[in-house]
Amino acid sequence: MRCLPSGRLLAGSLLTLALCLAGCKDQANGGGSGARDQIAVVGSSTVYPFTTAVAEAFVADNPDARSPVIESTGTGAGMKLFCAGIGAGHPDIEDASRRMKRSEYAACEAHGVGPVLEIQIGIDGIAFAEAKNGPGMRLTPADLYRALAATPFGKPNRAKTWRDVNPALPATPIQVYGPPATSGTRDALAELILTRGCDAIDPQARLLARTKPDAHRALCTRVREDGAYVDAGENDNLIVQKLSANPDAIGVRGICAPSPASTPSCACMPRLGDRAARSSAAA
Repeated sequence: MRCLPSGRLLAGSLLTLALCLAGCKDQANGGGSGARDQIAVVGSSTVYPFTTAVAEAFVADNPDARSPVIESTGTGAGMKLFCAGIGAGHPDIEDASRRMKRSEYAACEAHGVGPVLEIQIGIDGIAFAEAKNGPGMRLTPADLYRALAATPFGKPNRAKTWRDVNPALPATPIQVYGPPATSGTRDALAELILTRGCDAIDPQARLLARTKPDAHRALCTRVREDGAYVDAGENDNLIVQKLSANPDAIGVRGICAPSPASTPSCACMPRLGDRAARSSAAA
């Protein structure tokens, strides 16, 4: 059995993940190249802190077991490792902050990985954060699409400041720290924010969605690479540090990913139309 906890992790669902850890003991000890006496977990940086907590509880409840090895690789990179084969040389569990793609499932099948057990253990969201002394912007999906898309309306993105995308916003440089293309949180940014903003303001996008899905995806979700969006890797806490150093910047991360108590320097940004008030909690 291979375990694929999917969706966004909620603290109330930690028991589910613990059961998955327990169920994957056999994979660690059989098949493929030799054996090992530790469960191996890869995947989402958003889920990583919770998986670590579950691993600690697992060891406490199983004194004879060695602590699982958990790597924060990002969802996409973790899927590649998970689907590359079976046995001691490959991970037992993939933490994912999204559903497995059809192409990833096909890769698992091609390498004899299966049956794959997918367990949804919770629902989270995507958060936009800024330094507590930041500009306090209220951004819409359309604002974010205009600011971050590589080719909004099919043309190269020339916007330099937030005011370039919306006259009501400050004339501060567009600087967004976020996850890499291999991250499930990046997928959420594309699906939940950029695509929504794209479809809202570009009639051509809505037509492409019906007639040419691949072209629609490229138009709406490809992120600019000229420095306005900065790949901050799979370390969510690094984004917090970047925001502390640059109060005008914005960070993108999974909303469930906690920050250490030592870095309470950032706050969640409400999007225009959100009911939630500005949070004073660390993001």
